[in-house]
Amino acid sequence: MRNIPEGNRQSNVERFSGFEDTYDRYRPSAPYEVVHILTDYLRYKPALVLDIGCGTGLSTFIWYDNAEQVVGIEPNDDMRGKAETKLSSFMNEQRDVKIRFMSGYSNRLEFPDESADLITCSQSFHWMEPVSTLAEVSRVLKPGGVFAAYDCDWPPTASWQVEKAYALLLDNADNLLSERQNKQDQALKYDKKSHLINILQSGAFQYAREIVFHNSEFCDGERYIGLALSQGGIQTVMKLGLTELDEEIEHFKALVMGHFQERTLEVLFSYRMRIGVK
Repeated sequence: MRNIPEGNRQSNVERFSGFEDTYDRYRPSAPYEVVHILTDYLRYKPALVLDIGCGTGLSTFIWYDNAEQVVGIEPNDDMRGKAETKLSSFMNEQRDVKIRFMSGYSNRLEFPDESADLITCSQSFHWMEPVSTLAEVSRVLKPGGVFAAYDCDWPPTASWQVEKAYALLLDNADNLLSERQNKQDQALKYDKKSHLINILQSGAFQYAREIVFHNSEFCDGERYIGLALSQGGIQTVMKLGLTELDEEIEHFKALVMGHFQERTLEVLFSYRMRIGVK
């Protein structure tokens, strides 16, 4: 086990090992609305954007052409490796690529004081110890710089029966892991509802608020099922070889395919962005 900075948990990092292809294939890329909102608050094109907990880069590549330099920071080797593979392909098609990826942790950023214009956490802040992370974010942000933690709600829109089954499946996976997984191996998830409170209580920001927006995407039954199966809890159940959810997963798949009926439908992802302006 590698040494990691105090406040981080190896179990949180390892939760995302081994399913980087599934994650990248089915999860949504960050919508352009993120760039629009944050650059409007910043009021200029950022020289440096740090995307912390960037995973496979789904929230990093949107900053190409919208920032001078972009760094995706990800402690999980499998996720970061997928991002770097995508970047290699991207470099074959584009010149003067301004994106790079590196290993790192949210509360130990290898960047100078007041060096970043924007720091983002897409679908990741709830895996980070908030107090030390926000202190480090404050150190690295320029005065007037913006921090944003944003997440989409699960699941995206479908029938109410499909959505109910999706949510129940995720809950049952988490409950199963709490019962069957070794305590030291269990990941610690912080409450997303506390993101704004943590930003406000940090005392590091002169302004903070929550912004809610939506993004529509096209989705078929295969992708909708893939979105559910890409969730870390379900992936952990599978990696541990637990079979208690097998029947429920098959029932969920049948509901999804019955709803989509081989169609590609427009679905809605609802986003919640919590920002702090230093």
